[in-house]
Amino acid sequence: MPFFSSERAPIITYLHLHESDKFSIGIFCLPPTSVIPLHNHPGMTVFSKLLFGTMHIKSYDWANEKIGSTNGEAIDPKGNPDGLRLAKRKVNSEFTAPCKTSILYPADGGNMHCFTAKTACAVLDVLGPPYCDPDGRHCQYYHEFPFSKFSVENLCLPSEEEKEGYSWLQERELPEDLSLVGVPYNGPKIVKK
Repeated sequence: MPFFSSERAPIITYLHLHESDKFSIGIFCLPPTSVIPLHNHPGMTVFSKLLFGTMHIKSYDWANEKIGSTNGEAIDPKGNPDGLRLAKRKVNSEFTAPCKTSILYPADGGNMHCFTAKTACAVLDVLGPPYCDPDGRHCQYYHEFPFSKFSVENLCLPSEEEKEGYSWLQERELPEDLSLVGVPYNGPKIVKK
């Protein structure tokens, strides 16, 4: 299929299968080296299934717990004036189909994730409820920074190893280099019974 050609720029194709006020279903077709940048699914549960190919997935959840400090005070991980917010990494691995379906919950399971295609691959996504700007469920993209890039006075994590599991995320505009094209789905219709 032309959606997976490595001879063209890494354009990601989205086949929109179905949408209702309760959920949406779609398939992302990624040619080799293409990337869906780090983004979120606010207030949504997402089922993602790698249909074929190999993909690297990195995902985060917000570090909502208060993190201790050397002076005994709690440090709020929810951000600072620079818009940075602490996130805890949930997944940083390569997956090859067939593999298990991943489930992202609104506050757990890696609600913010990034997909990098190692080979041509396709991902089926079911979102419940679907994105909806008026209801506050809009896609936000993020820059990712290593934990060590910013110093936090008196921050006390149990070990150096644990620090590796945290990163700072900062909201960003829609990435200019993201090439995502929607195409019509011409397969069987999904109907209510």
